[in-house]
Amino acid sequence: MENLKLKHLRLGVNIDHVATLRNARGGMHPSPIAAALLAQKAGADGITAHLREDRRHIKDEDINALKEAIDIPLNFEMAATEEMLKNALRVVPNAACIVPEGREELTTEGGLAVAGHEAKLAPMIDQLKQAGIRVSLFVDADEQELQAAANLGADIVELHTGRYCDSPAGEERQQEARRIAHGARFAHALGLEVHAGHGLSFETVSDIAVLPEIVELNIGHFLIGAAVFTGLEDVIGQMRNLMDEARKQA
Repeated sequence: MENLKLKHLRLGVNIDHVATLRNARGGMHPSPIAAALLAQKAGADGITAHLREDRRHIKDEDINALKEAIDIPLNFEMAATEEMLKNALRVVPNAACIVPEGREELTTEGGLAVAGHEAKLAPMIDQLKQAGIRVSLFVDADEQELQAAANLGADIVELHTGRYCDSPAGEERQQEARRIAHGARFAHALGLEVHAGHGLSFETVSDIAVLPEIVELNIGHFLIGAAVFTGLEDVIGQMRNLMDEARKQA
């Protein structure tokens, strides 16, 4: 456990909603590529982008440009479809995070159902790994789902923190934090690299950042929203400081 405490907690910045803002009017501005480069300059350890089936924010050309532009790892979020598998194999990002996706949802709702869907996921995971792409599964902190992810040979699990972030401050939120902490320990014991994300903010990040098994947080919507008021470099700096202070307490 001592070695875990010393690990740098990586910050992956999701730039999807810069593209959302651009697409609201059309044209080229604001540029998600410029946002990614600014995030890189501000200390992000990686860039996350979700190419959705309906292309509501990130577009194919954005993914191509991101891969060329940034010097830090690209985490490609994707649905478990043949179309997205082909895109991942074409782009060859550092990691591909398989997420659940519904056309009518506003954002990703809950973790991926891995248990019971192994037959569909296994060949997709195998192809990604054969291409040298690290495979991450976005899952709830549930032992059955985590065990299924390990059995399939996933490299990483990203624990869904949405329910924790949406819970009111107090015992209800702390109960969710304990659930995530247990999931992180269980996943780590299985040999999985543990990430976490969804809905994290200045208010909620510390109780997740303190967990020594977690090595990366992926944060997007909150950072882009807060950047409207104080700038992306400022909010990434603030988030980085909160993560570092929490990790010192691990």
